[in-house]
Amino acid sequence: MIKLKFRMFVLFFLLLFFANGILAAKNIIRLTLDSAVDIAMKNSYRIKRLEMNIQRTRHWLRANQAGLKSRVYMNLRSPDIYRISDYKWDSNIGRDVIVRQNTRRWQADLTVRQPVVLFGYPTNGYISLNYKVYRYLQKDDGHSAVNYYNRFYLRFEQPFFLPNRLKNDLEEAQLRLEGSTLDFIGDVVEIIDDIGSDYYVIFKLTHQDKINQNHLQNLMTIDGIARKKSVLDTTKSIVAIQTELAVANARENLLANRSKLRRELADMKQRLRINLEDSLFVIPEIIIKPIRVDSKQAIQFGQKYSPYLRRLHLDRRRAEIDVENQKGRNSFHVNLEMTYGLEKQNDRFADIWEQYDNSNSVSLNAYVPIWDWGQRKERIQAELINIKRNELSIEETKEYLKKSITNTITNLNEYLTRSLNMKQGIETAQKITRLSIEEYRKRKISLQDLLQIVNSQKDTEQKFIDVYVGYKKSLLDLLTHSYYDYEKNISLVKELNLEKK
Repeated sequence: MIKLKFRMFVLFFLLLFFANGILAAKNIIRLTLDSAVDIAMKNSYRIKRLEMNIQRTRHWLRANQAGLKSRVYMNLRSPDIYRISDYKWDSNIGRDVIVRQNTRRWQADLTVRQPVVLFGYPTNGYISLNYKVYRYLQKDDGHSAVNYYNRFYLRFEQPFFLPNRLKNDLEEAQLRLEGSTLDFIGDVVEIIDDIGSDYYVIFKLTHQDKINQNHLQNLMTIDGIARKKSVLDTTKSIVAIQTELAVANARENLLANRSKLRRELADMKQRLRINLEDSLFVIPEIIIKPIRVDSKQAIQFGQKYSPYLRRLHLDRRRAEIDVENQKGRNSFHVNLEMTYGLEKQNDRFADIWEQYDNSNSVSLNAYVPIWDWGQRKERIQAELINIKRNELSIEETKEYLKKSITNTITNLNEYLTRSLNMKQGIETAQKITRLSIEEYRKRKISLQDLLQIVNSQKDTEQKFIDVYVGYKKSLLDLLTHSYYDYEKNISLVKELNLEKK
């Protein structure tokens, strides 16, 4: 008996624990377009990947920027052992002879290397401060000889007539970072567009539920009047049957719409990746705020903020860099290298630190192409065509934005005018319905005329919500094409803090 009570207690405790967990996990969320977009961005895997991509490209940019600063490194060859035979030229006998080498070398090189940057512009050259020291041991027939060597020198390297690799690499890193940011902005706009379309479907169904409730309430009022009349006059029983059938149809329309609304809300939960136990609800508020949109300004916004158009400009700049690189391949160029320093070598380690000898060198190497059967020329032409392709894409995108924004503004103005007109029509339809019900109660109009008036009110309300949703979707289209929120009078980039990405 005691064991049974203990098991019941444990079972009760577990049920209480899980019940509390379920209740704690259930949240009631009021869904608006802004909140839906915020939740989608917060939970989107795609957004998280793009944010990580921005961080990655930002690190690459910092790496290239760090490449314009000094770099310190050391090379060690300790030991460097050779016990091999190889052929070498013997000038005394005038032919190659096989010589056995048996050497040991311990060497260290320390370098401080700095790109040459003039007034913030990398010249593609390098200047470095170098130090070299080594111990060299040679063995031959049981004898050994040791030499020590050290050298301090300044080295300057500068290519001419070649693409500036340092500058191009830095610019490429900047373009990649900006491209990652543009990808992020573009994906956010896609989320706004997709979530906005789904949201307005739910908004419309929610408002349709309100319309169906009002319609059902009117029919139930009429049905109550008809039943009273049928009690007083049995010849009116057919009228009560008609109103009862109308109420049943209206109730079924209400339930069918609610079933569809429930499915859409469930799909929205999956889209937003929120807990299925959470509850979503939409308040079907009708807010018509007349907005005047200047088409020229909207087109300018679209061309200024469009991430796709900006990315085309980045691609064009990359194509220009590719042309520059192709011009440098197999082209005439010169490499200048100069060193200036001090050196000392001796068979005693203590003697290599005094009475240094000058150690200077100058090397000028030129590459002169003579004939390549037009290979370089064709490569350059191919890259130039790529620039023209990018320019055509830019012009095409500008034309598309111009036409899309112009058509969207036209639709917006039409929907706005229709919404304002129909809003007044709804108030008139509701007033006529109330008066007509009273007229039917006083037996001044027939049931058929009354039902026609009630259905006309429902049709008017449904047409209004269609026009209103069209108006809101036009605002959404204008936002996704111009990247400017005219309802809040702020650019989408600033509104979502995307400029900080």
